[in-house]
Amino acid sequence: MRDYAVELLVKMLETYSPSGKEEELSHFLLKRLEDFKIKSKIDKVGNVIAKIGQGKPRILLCGHLDTVPGKMEVRNESGILYGRGAVDAKSSLASMIITMKELNKLKLPGEITFAGVVEEEASSLGIKNLIKDGISTDYAIFGEPSGVDNITIGYKGSLNLKISCETEGGHSSAPWLFDNVIEKAYELWGLIKNFHFPNEDLESRFYSLSSCLVYMYGGEPRNITPSKCEFLVDIRIPPQLNAEKVFDSIKDIIDSFGRANPNIDIRISSVGKTKPFETSRDSILVRSFSWAIRKTRKNRVTLLKKTGTADINELALFLKIPMIAYGPGDSHLDHTSNEHIIIDDYLDSIHIYREAIMRLFDLYKKERGKEDGHKS
Repeated sequence: MRDYAVELLVKMLETYSPSGKEEELSHFLLKRLEDFKIKSKIDKVGNVIAKIGQGKPRILLCGHLDTVPGKMEVRNESGILYGRGAVDAKSSLASMIITMKELNKLKLPGEITFAGVVEEEASSLGIKNLIKDGISTDYAIFGEPSGVDNITIGYKGSLNLKISCETEGGHSSAPWLFDNVIEKAYELWGLIKNFHFPNEDLESRFYSLSSCLVYMYGGEPRNITPSKCEFLVDIRIPPQLNAEKVFDSIKDIIDSFGRANPNIDIRISSVGKTKPFETSRDSILVRSFSWAIRKTRKNRVTLLKKTGTADINELALFLKIPMIAYGPGDSHLDHTSNEHIIIDDYLDSIHIYREAIMRLFDLYKKERGKEDGHKS
């Protein structure tokens, strides 16, 4: 299995698949799955879908086909494999495919759906189409780099705000006569940046708001006091809050600022939002992966809560089920020119996926047995 698994990942890394250009990889993986005698298809947006087993529980293995743009030489140096997507997230995707191959040999007590989705790095088109088509599952595992010894159980949500400010301009030789709208916009940004709710944990990066000024544009390269300025703010939201509440509070800040600066016309709009997500550390999904990691690696398991977002946030809007992200690789290498995976970590992750899923089937059966016993 080792040689085949490495060969598969190398082929996937050599197949360039930036967001929107995943077709070649989709067809490559479809052919591999069909070679494994697994019923598979490519849906209308380019997702690769495959299923094995039947009945409950139903488990979704979801990885993404795309990478950020930028080709890299694929090379194996002393057990370390370099290439675009080695971490984010073709190693996880390959692990899921090999897991499907191995488990297809068994008589499974449930159903596993594999989804290799498109445009995770861009518009989340792939996962959104799965949701539109009515995907239904009891547990979901997303292939993202958590590190082979770790499990990601939470992602912050996000709210992207576009704010425009406009006032009367004037000659820059007399700046005391006019409001400099860039300065006022930056003053407003400071109020937004420093805003927090009482129920935040300001000592925690996960359980508190964070705000980033993504861009600010205004003024003209002439001797005119700036009269127009636009800026975009990316706010990351902890699970005890929601985007609607944050938007309303920021709107209150802007309204107050507007009353104090009546010469400035201020407009705000939301240009994107994502729900925060956190799953229970006590779910049988988390327990199954923790058990499999300890069994395989003999290491302590760390449960991660990340400040970014992923496709898991999109599915959390639609399904209220246990979900995690798991996969080999150091996420600090995402999108970098040094992106690489330790091959032994990748191979261990395949074993962990297989062991964790079988453990999940077993724990699910035991929990259902207890529930049936209580009912009788």
